[in-house]
Amino acid sequence: MKTIPLNTIFDIQYGNQFDLYKLDSDSDSDINFISRSSQNLGVICKVSKYNFIKPFPAGLITVTLGGTYLLSSFVQQEKFYTAQNIKVLTPKKEMSLSEKIFYCKAIELNRKKYTSHGREANKTLDTILVPEKVPDEFSRIKINEIDKTSKKAIINKIFTLETKKWGLFNLTDLFDITGSKTTSLLELEEYGVGKYPYATTQTINNGIKGFYNFYTEEGNVLSVDSAVLGYCAYQELPFSASDHVEKLIPKFKINKFVAIFLVTILNSECYRYNYGRKCSQTRMKKINIKLPEKNEGPDFEFMENYIKSLPYSSTL
Repeated sequence: MKTIPLNTIFDIQYGNQFDLYKLDSDSDSDINFISRSSQNLGVICKVSKYNFIKPFPAGLITVTLGGTYLLSSFVQQEKFYTAQNIKVLTPKKEMSLSEKIFYCKAIELNRKKYTSHGREANKTLDTILVPEKVPDEFSRIKINEIDKTSKKAIINKIFTLETKKWGLFNLTDLFDITGSKTTSLLELEEYGVGKYPYATTQTINNGIKGFYNFYTEEGNVLSVDSAVLGYCAYQELPFSASDHVEKLIPKFKINKFVAIFLVTILNSECYRYNYGRKCSQTRMKKINIKLPEKNEGPDFEFMENYIKSLPYSSTL
């Protein structure tokens, strides 16, 4: 099948480049806020109109340009604003929903070209190659529009975080930031397969690459990739680690629910880093994150209850 540059099929532009904390969360609004997430079409909440800026219309495609979910592509079903590092695609000619979804998947198939080299797609998205035409068998598929009434109910039920009321906390106020002992796979193979995870800098499977009968680090901490993106994971069990795995040792009582909340917040910052600007310990110590606040401190009870309220939390 003949392939052509993406920008011959779509007009491509940057999104709004908004920071969510500057916007007002509003569950009654008809404007979605699109983040660099790979779930829920990238929608994380609804927001009020900002400074008379017109939102993008429904039916356009959003594409994440970097971070953990590079090239995640979605057809947006409602009006929207976007976070930073997202581009918006407008078809040059009329397309059905099924055709747009086909191109979303075609874009995502280019992901390996970037993740294997730690690159971002800011400069190259416009010219990546995609099929010139949608296969007939795909374009004939009838895909119903997402029911907006039920979708709104889901968003309002799950995403009710009022981030404008959150407080700003430095990472060093919450954690001791330190390195881990580097253990090679050759050494681990001598100990044999066991129950203790081997934490690495990979951004899948919680950073785990196998289980062995050996560990060097105590569990119930967060692990962070300092090689590039700063991908964060929760290590519940004692573990061993590859090179460039740092530890965030909590200064507070942590459990898996609070940990997952914090991991999600920290991973939303991954887009800030690349090979030229790695997430080193020095940079970690300067990171400030917004968290639910209570009595001038983080509201850990809210974090725990929020995660417990989500679908499938009982499987954690």
